[in-house]
Amino acid sequence: MATNSQLKVLGDFLKARRSEVPPENIPEQLVSYATHRRVKGLRREEVAQLVAVSPDYYARVEQGRLAPSEQVLQALGRVFSLSAEQRAYAEDLLNRARGYVEPAPGVERTNQRLQLLLEQLNELPAMVLGPRLEVLAWNELASALIIDFSSLPASDRNYAVITFTYPQMRDFYEDWDSVARTCVGLLRREAVSNPDDPQLAALVGRLSIASEEFRRWWAEHRVSDQDFGAKYINHPGLGRILLNWDAFSYSGSGRQQLILWSADKGSADAEALKELARGVSP
Repeated sequence: MATNSQLKVLGDFLKARRSEVPPENIPEQLVSYATHRRVKGLRREEVAQLVAVSPDYYARVEQGRLAPSEQVLQALGRVFSLSAEQRAYAEDLLNRARGYVEPAPGVERTNQRLQLLLEQLNELPAMVLGPRLEVLAWNELASALIIDFSSLPASDRNYAVITFTYPQMRDFYEDWDSVARTCVGLLRREAVSNPDDPQLAALVGRLSIASEEFRRWWAEHRVSDQDFGAKYINHPGLGRILLNWDAFSYSGSGRQQLILWSADKGSADAEALKELARGVSP
């Protein structure tokens, strides 16, 4: 039997994606082009026609009262032009609603092998993040680059909390919106894996109260699953630099990720990292 909570989240996700589909992208014979459309995006009955189900069937899917078939979910993915991440998110929601996947809640402890690796990294900033973006461990370079994690209250050692509630982070990241949205998307993805996790619920509640932006973006039901990228940062001592970041999962602790910051070899940014390393050397 499908669980109502997961189906409700899936329905809300599909509703949000429906509102984003421009009617002009759909063949004229399938969409009403009346001057006054009372909904943003497509109507429910239009989606139902596009995926060949009854309006009542699709309405119950969106209301979280019915688990769609895999074929219907795939058809919705095509109509809504879902990305690979969004398709995986919707499929995971459906699987968990049907009880196919067991959640794995619990308090995370830093994997010892990751901790050992972290302690040997002395040229690159590195940290270990848990599934709720907890900052579980870090090296001195990461503290020198981002923030002194050891000086933070334990309840604040969470990358989403730092990003949304520490004002200096808005200046630190040149594209703060992108970083913050990614945090929201990663937490939304974790909410699929552990919908009843009280720690995650408390974190989402805290951030929703603290940040109007978090509250708005959480309601958009967007997901993220990024493994690498590049960001411009504004460091108080190094100035503006471009750094690459990569996330690595350890098979022995798949819910934790090792995050490494680096710079292109021979670049001024690489020299800036070396300068930072010299500053923290004993």
